[in-house]
Amino acid sequence: MTATAPRHLSPRKRPRQQRAAVTVDAIFEATIQVLLSEGIHRLTTTRVAERAGVSVGTMYQYFPHKQALLYALNERYLDIVAERVERACQQHRGATTAAMVEALVTAYWKAKTERSEVTRALYRSAVELDNEALIEAFAERMDAATIAMLRSAPDAHYADIALVNVTLLSVIFGTVRNVFERNLPLQVQADIRRQLTTMCLSYLEASGG
Repeated sequence: MTATAPRHLSPRKRPRQQRAAVTVDAIFEATIQVLLSEGIHRLTTTRVAERAGVSVGTMYQYFPHKQALLYALNERYLDIVAERVERACQQHRGATTAAMVEALVTAYWKAKTERSEVTRALYRSAVELDNEALIEAFAERMDAATIAMLRSAPDAHYADIALVNVTLLSVIFGTVRNVFERNLPLQVQADIRRQLTTMCLSYLEASGG
């Protein structure tokens, strides 16, 4: 993610060698495990260090406090989601609008549900963060990827593609978040996913698709 973190949330350093990257990955996974087992309010850098099998000193080499750690974890998560959607959009340039919608909804939904308990925990952790820059950087990546895809559709032309795109993504993002916040049963989630695809395609068709 290309966002510039607020000064108080910036990591002290970023891993540049493979060994350091493995250590940070272990810290991130340990953070997730503590979030899931003990909750956001009991998460501390000391608990994470113990779970990751690293010293508190090693932890502080990268993250000065809990908020910086959570910010970096959310940044990593959003980067993974963005890469999944960008790949799907790239692969479906020039496809039909129906194929584009199916690919977009599927890529975003799968990225969010692959580890649904992690997604839910990170949604809760984000309320403690000044993450406006992160969200903006993520939105810019999504806008660029989906607009480029929609413009390549042979069966559509949109008079205001920027407005159509932001409406489309708002519907997708909002629907998926609502599914997680309500912790709906798996069968209901599957039904909503199909309805979401239908709704998005109908909207694009009405807007010029």
